[in-house]
Formats: sequence, C-alpha cells, structure tokens
Amino acid sequence: MKKQIQFISTLTLFPLFLFGQLRQDIDLVNLYSNGKLKSVNREIKIVSVDSGAYLKIKENKKEGIVWLPVKDFKNGTIQIQMRGKDVFQRSFIGIAFHGADDNNYDAVYCRPFNFFAKDSVRRIHAVQYISHPDFTWEKLRKERNAVFEKEIINPPNPNDWFTLKLVIDSTTVKAYINDAAQPSLIVEKLNNRKSGKLGLFTADSSGGDFKNIKISDN
Repeated sequence: MKKQIQFISTLTLFPLFLFGQLRQDIDLVNLYSNGKLKSVNREIKIVSVDSGAYLKIKENKKEGIVWLPVKDFKNGTIQIQMRGKDVFQRSFIGIAFHGADDNNYDAVYCRPFNFFAKDSVRRIHAVQYISHPDFTWEKLRKERNAVFEKEIINPPNPNDWFTLKLVIDSTTVKAYINDAAQPSLIVEKLNNRKSGKLGLFTADSSGGDFKNIKISDN
C-alpha cells in the first residue's frame, strides 16, 4: 500500500516537473476562496458566468496588487488571461513580478484604451514595463520615451479577454499578446532583483478581470 501511495504521488507531481521546469496552472478563484491571495489597495470578488468563474478586481486610486502565493519566481514564463475596457485612463492591467514588498517590484501592463487609438502617440503607449519605486511610467516616458512602452501589432478587442505572456530571464523581459510569434515589448530590466513575488497588477483608477495564470519556472 505504501508503494502504491508513493507511485500515485509521483504520477500526480509528474505534470509539474518536466526536464527541470516547474509548471503551475493556478486557479485564481480557488485561491481567493481559500484565502490564499493578498490584496493591496484593492477589493476583489468572484464573478460566475456560464463560461466559468473569474476574479474581478475593483477600481481604486493609486496602484493595486493582488499577490499570489508564489514568492520565489526567478526566470521563466508567466501567462494570464485578462480583460480591461476601452475607457480612457481607466484600464491598466498586467502582472507584477520579482516583488520584494508592496513598493518594490517590476510589472508589465497593458492599456486597452490605447489599443486602437487614432492618435499614433497613444498607440505606442499600449504595453508598458515599470520598475518601482525608482522607474515609474512617468519617469520612463519623460526620460526614455517609447523605450519601455510600445504599440501592440494586431491588438485584441480592448473590451474582451486576451492573453498576456511574459518571458523573463535575469536581464530581459519580453511581452507577447495572445498567440503572437513576435513580442510586442522587449526591455532590459532596470534593477538587480533576480527573484521575488508574483501578483496581479492594476494601476491608478483601474480594476480588471483575471482568469487562471500559468507559470513555467526555468
């Protein structure tokens, strides 16, 4: 019986470990229901629809983060389905990573209201990298405009679900939208943090909807 239990445990864990990679499919609704999420400056609720439940983060002033129970993410891939809205300056949604605490973290986020903007300057502000507290979007735009934020080629519907995928190594971050073969954004990290916490990111005056997140840790 003991050997059978060990064998079953091995089969259960095998999908998570493959060639040295740790792969996790994280059910956000389940984590919230079990009190495993830590929300900073945001209220959360579960919304159930015919297609399945998802996590809704409500709007509030200043940045908000919902930290996941993942504290030591280093290099690898993070992929999440999320949904914002086409309302000017009211939709900033993405992923925080390499977080040390509520004030020290990196993030990549999208501005859905800029996806199809007629103004070409606004379109290059569609996807953004930041590194708090030293490199806010204001500082980066002022000092290095269009380097840490880019336009999304073939952008998704700004009012519908889409996928943000980050590929992170020790020095570089790449952001892909949906099934794009080429990244919309490639940047060099602006700090020396090599690991840290993961979270759902919403910026000032924004909320957002989030579904399950997939993580591959190299």
